[in-house]
Amino acid sequence: MPRNGRKAFLVTSALVGGALLMTACQGTDAAQSAPAPQGSSSATAAAGAGTPSGSPSATAGDSATTGKGSKNNGGTGEGQQKRAGQVCGANDISWSTRSETQAGGYILVIAKAKPGITCVLPAAHPTVAFGSDGTEAGPAEQSTGKQITLSGNTTAYAGVNPKTTGANGGKELDSIIVAIGNEDPDPVSLPVGTITVDKPVVTNWHTSPNDAVPSR
Repeated sequence: MPRNGRKAFLVTSALVGGALLMTACQGTDAAQSAPAPQGSSSATAAAGAGTPSGSPSATAGDSATTGKGSKNNGGTGEGQQKRAGQVCGANDISWSTRSETQAGGYILVIAKAKPGITCVLPAAHPTVAFGSDGTEAGPAEQSTGKQITLSGNTTAYAGVNPKTTGANGGKELDSIIVAIGNEDPDPVSLPVGTITVDKPVVTNWHTSPNDAVPSR
């Protein structure tokens, strides 16, 4: 190659090589100085910080909710153990009534413990009152019954005969007031349809409805 041509080739090669070197350096500098994508490091930090504290916090929240529900509603476990062995109150019980035709007609009172509640019906008849004057039903049985522990599907029955006299007259009413003894602070009013009340009586609590038929 002529001398002048070789010199021009070297100059050209040097210029091209320098340009390539500058481009590579600029690319490296740009990569080093370019800011990290927004949110990447903060998201990683949040994930790292949230992992140890986030999960236990959620678990504790669930447990607290469950515990609170169990305590307030009777629930199971501790709430149920606190009720076990204690005398029932009227507000511990799910009530219903049924009109029966035996013995001249009477009202069957049906009692079941609310979910999660375990309590005892004492060996005595329930307190049943009628009307605004509080006429109270007397005992339909001479002897006291046995106490009954209400829990789960256990059901207790008491029979109420609102009228034990053969004479005409009496008070026309459509509900009765029931309590678990005279000291029960929360008696309940149960609808029974229209009844005539005159010297009413009520049986003890029984576990069979056939044993809760009141005599006149």
